[in-house]
Amino acid sequence: MLKMMMRNIAASSSSYCTSRRWRGMPCLHSNSTVVLFANDYFAFLHSQPSKPIKSTRTQLEQQPKITTVEDAFNVFDRMLQMRPPPSVVRFTQILGQVAKLKHYSAVISLYNEMDVAGIEPGVYTLTILINCYSHLNQMEFSLSVLGKFFKLGLEPNVFTFTTLINGFLLENKVAEAAGIFNKMIAGANCQPNVVTYGTLVKGFCMRGNNSAAIQLLRKMEEGPCKPDLVVYSTIIDSLCKDTLVDDALNLFSEMTCKGIVPDVITYTSLIHGVCKLGQWKEATRLLNEMVSKNIFPNVLTFSVLVDTLCKEGMVVEAEGVVEMMIQRGIEPDTVTYSSLMDGYCLRGEIDKAKKVFELMLSKGSMVDVVCYNTLINGYCKHKKIDEAMMLFLDMSHKGLVPNTITYTSLMDGFCKVGRIDDAQKLFSEMQASGQLPDVQTYAVLLDGLCKNRQLSRAMQLFGEMEAKKLDIGTVIYNILLEGLFITGKTESARDLFCGLSSKGLRPDVKTYTIMINGLCIAGLTSEAEKLLVEMDEKGCSTDDCTYNTIIRGLINNNEISKATVLIQQMVEKGFSADASTMELIVNLLSKDEVDPALLLLIKGSL
Repeated sequence: MLKMMMRNIAASSSSYCTSRRWRGMPCLHSNSTVVLFANDYFAFLHSQPSKPIKSTRTQLEQQPKITTVEDAFNVFDRMLQMRPPPSVVRFTQILGQVAKLKHYSAVISLYNEMDVAGIEPGVYTLTILINCYSHLNQMEFSLSVLGKFFKLGLEPNVFTFTTLINGFLLENKVAEAAGIFNKMIAGANCQPNVVTYGTLVKGFCMRGNNSAAIQLLRKMEEGPCKPDLVVYSTIIDSLCKDTLVDDALNLFSEMTCKGIVPDVITYTSLIHGVCKLGQWKEATRLLNEMVSKNIFPNVLTFSVLVDTLCKEGMVVEAEGVVEMMIQRGIEPDTVTYSSLMDGYCLRGEIDKAKKVFELMLSKGSMVDVVCYNTLINGYCKHKKIDEAMMLFLDMSHKGLVPNTITYTSLMDGFCKVGRIDDAQKLFSEMQASGQLPDVQTYAVLLDGLCKNRQLSRAMQLFGEMEAKKLDIGTVIYNILLEGLFITGKTESARDLFCGLSSKGLRPDVKTYTIMINGLCIAGLTSEAEKLLVEMDEKGCSTDDCTYNTIIRGLINNNEISKATVLIQQMVEKGFSADASTMELIVNLLSKDEVDPALLLLIKGSL
């Protein structure tokens, strides 16, 4: 089926669309920012046929091309020196262009120069300012700018309020964003438009609240502002990311029935969703359907296929997709190559991953932090920490700033080779450089400390997590339980396990397996057996690891008859003995301590 899908891609036209990527996954349609609306608005209202006059004033009053912050400051200074100065529209256009370059602090500085020069801002000027403060996570200043509207007698428009909504969503303040939206609905002067709705929908989806996004979609359908392709595609993408592919396909059908034509981004989201579930037949159908509608796969679509194939361990097929892209004149991008590198790393083929990395280096600007992180993580997983550190140093030389993922991968590598002091040193360096450790970072270091029997340092680190009010879940407690058993503190492990419910946490299958293993090592096999029963009573399904753990524990404690019963139970549930358990059973058979029929039973389950 996969080969058929690839042939269908190859047979399609080589005239492909292009699209911006979003961190390696199918990107959502980006709602136009207020800045873009401002630029379009001014360009429409104020563009005039150019005349062949070469005066400095005319050149400045025509919308100049700004490509760097330095350009903006130079043009701004020259405009401020003109008498009379250009209209606020021209200044606003410059602010808009700098905001598009994402130099938000620079926009604020330029605005302050305008203010000092006595140039009164307009509605779009202040809206751009709100947008910049929002992206700098300074919503208190955004709200103060809103106050300036009223002070100057200006009326905030739909773009202003949409920008405020987006700002609150950037700070994860969904309630505040929804509050502004509801006030717009309740008022008469400034009703939300499709961009406003789309912004809130995107905010809900980014936080996994698909039900709220769909509810908002239904509200749009009932009112005068109908949902467009952007709104539908945003929700479809979110549903696919959460593997709710059937819901996504139903919404897709609903959309097309209403006459809304999907684009390459919509199809790419769906293809990504079905590929993640291994539904290659459905992926082929969607691919055929989009090509039949003259919607051709682009670099995003191909990158999704490469990424999914690599995660499924189908690296050879992923290589075929990359070759096909090149043959079709579609240049693989950073995401494509990073996915291929990750696929090689997962298979332990680090040399091949390095060759892809070197190919990217030869192409100039393709290598980013994600590429370095991918290869660093690959080296660390295979305990090649020195090679990983060389890459880490190379990042700095190339002007790239290591992020939390970079440091976490390296710390994991140091812990895997027992270099705990180096891991802790890197942990300190990380914070000194301004990178904040997340729960995963703490988990990596905590696990390293526990496995290396440094329990006191581990508990100190755990206390730091509690003080910072991090979201401490079952994974962290599982690490601590294992650490307590490793250091022989069985009673403390019992207490910690019993206290999980008071913290609002439910033990998972790994928690129970750790407890069973620890109790068996301590010779407390009866307690371990009780926990096995408790798992079923509390709806926590056992897995093959749980059975293998308790069977080995019983055999090592010379409780052969009990182990035999559990072996039969394990096989009946469809689980298999692993290599360690099989070795113990074979050893018992050689001593005639178990029924030889047991070996046949186990072999039959393999």
